[in-house]
Amino acid sequence: MRRILLSLVLLLPLAAAASDDDIHKVNGDVRVEAGQHVGTAKSVNGDVDVGDHAVVQQASTVNGSVSLGNQAEAGELHTVNGSIEVATGGKVDGQVHAVNGDISLAQGAQVDGRLSNVNGAIRLNAAHVGGGLETVAGDITVGANSQVQGGILVNQPNNNGWFHWGSDRKPVIVIGPHATVQGTLEFRRPVVLKVSDSAQIGPVKGATVEPFHGSAP
Repeated sequence: MRRILLSLVLLLPLAAAASDDDIHKVNGDVRVEAGQHVGTAKSVNGDVDVGDHAVVQQASTVNGSVSLGNQAEAGELHTVNGSIEVATGGKVDGQVHAVNGDISLAQGAQVDGRLSNVNGAIRLNAAHVGGGLETVAGDITVGANSQVQGGILVNQPNNNGWFHWGSDRKPVIVIGPHATVQGTLEFRRPVVLKVSDSAQIGPVKGATVEPFHGSAP
């Protein structure tokens, strides 16, 4: 009897790992319909599209893009070799991470965790990020009226033998009009840092601020 009970206990985590509400595909796109609630939405070699007002615990893919619709909610968003887009009013409780892909947040979008990539542009349009921004080789635009807590980190490329991220090109970091970046802006590689004269930023480490006036540098 004890052996039977022990076997059941060992199987419980495996049973909990999958849910009828999960959507997994290989070589195909995943679509979470508007207003639908699911656990995880995952694909390999396909896009993951979360509809307006839908709710997912996690949306992720390899070799594809992830999009979160208007007023939709997610726990985390991840992709390798693809972009991530969060539409107007979209909300992510945890982190947003892309490898080799752009990340864009539309007006009113909110990410409570860290937003990061390795290669690719990061763009905020009157959006809010609570856990800071991080990249290695991508440009960052903190657009007008955006808010970032947790600072900005541009890390140095990893030149460990065959493994190499980034290039010699300097990433361009733009902090737009009336934008706010709380925390340290740390740059561990050379960058071009352009900051609006109406923006508010924290301490800068490793770069020189180039102020600009108007809507864009």
